[in-house]
Amino acid sequence: MADLSNLRRPEGSHRDTKRLGRGPGSGQGKTAGKGHKGSMARAGHSGPGGGKPHFEGGQMPLHRRLPKRGFTPLDRTEYQVVNLWQLEALGEGEVTPETLRAHGLIGHAGRPVKVLGTGDLTRKVNVSAHRFSKTAREKIEGLGGSVQEIG
Repeated sequence: MADLSNLRRPEGSHRDTKRLGRGPGSGQGKTAGKGHKGSMARAGHSGPGGGKPHFEGGQMPLHRRLPKRGFTPLDRTEYQVVNLWQLEALGEGEVTPETLRAHGLIGHAGRPVKVLGTGDLTRKVNVSAHRFSKTAREKIEGLGGSVQEIG
């Protein structure tokens, strides 16, 4: 009975790999079937139409021809965002970055957290975070909750 444990490939379906650069008697010695010189003979480049990424045959590459735009500040602060509908789903009265981390709403308790006003709250919540949007602050305080900015 043939199953996965005793399958064999059909006779003649497999050919051994060419052993390149193994002396003149092999017929593939010295240049190993690549001929003499040229991009096809070079290591790391597979000839015309393939090979080094962004190489355009000596022409100035596109990424160097186009103007550079914008600026990325080195001291940029990236906030972890939490919305009000996520706080509603928590079901807790006190919310801190540690509780948000414990419930998987943010990835890292040490990085700054910003609370945004998307969604609605139905109960009083005391929230501690690094930043609050204007609408989030109004909605939390409108229900009698408190907002405390950290740092």
